[in-house]
Amino acid sequence: MTGKEFYFKFSEVTRVIGQGHLGISPSLNKLTKTENLALKKKGKGPFSQLEFEIFDHKLFLIKDKSRNQWSSVNEVIEINNQPASELISKFTKRLASDGYNTTFFPHFVGKQFGTFYTYENGIKDSIQLKLKLKEKDTLLVVRRDTFGTNEKKVLLSKKEKRKEELEKRKVGFDKDLKSNMRELTFLKQDSSVALLTIRGFRNGDFTSFYNETFDSLKKQNTKTLIIDLRNNPGGRLMEIDYLYSFLVDKPYKFVEDYEVVSRTSKLHVDYFKGGGIIFKTLKIIAAPFYYSINYLKVRKEKDKYLYGTRFSKERQPQANHFDGKIYVLINGGSFSASSIISSKLKGTNRAYFVGEETGGAYNGTVAAQMPLVTLPNSKVNMRVGLALVAAFEKSDVEGRGVFPDKVIIPTVEDRIKKVDPELNWIIDDIKREKEVKQLLQENFNK
Repeated sequence: MTGKEFYFKFSEVTRVIGQGHLGISPSLNKLTKTENLALKKKGKGPFSQLEFEIFDHKLFLIKDKSRNQWSSVNEVIEINNQPASELISKFTKRLASDGYNTTFFPHFVGKQFGTFYTYENGIKDSIQLKLKLKEKDTLLVVRRDTFGTNEKKVLLSKKEKRKEELEKRKVGFDKDLKSNMRELTFLKQDSSVALLTIRGFRNGDFTSFYNETFDSLKKQNTKTLIIDLRNNPGGRLMEIDYLYSFLVDKPYKFVEDYEVVSRTSKLHVDYFKGGGIIFKTLKIIAAPFYYSINYLKVRKEKDKYLYGTRFSKERQPQANHFDGKIYVLINGGSFSASSIISSKLKGTNRAYFVGEETGGAYNGTVAAQMPLVTLPNSKVNMRVGLALVAAFEKSDVEGRGVFPDKVIIPTVEDRIKKVDPELNWIIDDIKREKEVKQLLQENFNK
């Protein structure tokens, strides 16, 4: 077998383990510096200009950011003469979710469709899509292009530029996706309902953002907070712990002590990865202390090896914590850290969940530090989690995600109409609750 052929087979084996963080990928041919520069000059790859979603095992083009600017949502029948349904089946077989969960697959494959296609077919400068229309099928060709990459830059003063950089850092601006990781908006003029959208627990200065956010909620006298974790793949444990500290009014322990395989498990981290010569020299000096501490912190209890962290110790809520009602929007794209904070909020009955089952497991996931291992012969890359990270609250349903209190699964018709059925249901529920309260108050007054 070639390395790529081995990846195709081996990924179907690792999938059965049922750990979504056990990610593997083939080693693609590395481009030279000259080739990389030439490719960059040619602009964005075709898949980078398109957004896909999967509904009922069918692939749909949701957004076209290419020069074509295809405006409507349409089903993709073929890509370069390959049936889209066959590609979906093939890619799904190479992907693992947590436990027996199935909601994760369509969300992740749809979002990363271009990545999976590239693993199999290599980098493409153009792709041909056959779209299903009412009258007849239509071909759409998308080429590597600089369209949209040469936006006119606004000249700013040093002070203005610094202010803009700080703001982007606070909201976790992703320059590739051109979107913020964190956003706060108010849905009503009286600011009684706020929507906190978190697209990922990564990038930027989250402490400043959450400090300002909950100060604002307190100042605006917000009664209801909606937290949108849909399609949030996760990120930093320290960030979800910090967010949780604003959502409770009592001391808490965020997660259990990490469970590891042995005393040496934590010694497999990518300790020397990244940084320049000076930084690596300092790491070499500190290495004996680092490895000794990580070895000695592991203790054995019965048949388990446990590793304590600051997140498994008692934590204090923030002074300006939010006391109002909380709704959480979730779907199969809510994974890893999104599932951990969801299981914490669900297990303590602190929030009402709307959407579909999370892609990440309720009872924890094997993650924490995740070193990258390259297999010696096939050169397949394998990302391996070193510890089980789990909230104290557990579900009796093993190997599944956090289930919503109200199940609402959007359809392709919702995307065509540009409506958000999950969010709309919450807004209507808030109105219903308000009307009931008013009616009860009127009866009480009588």
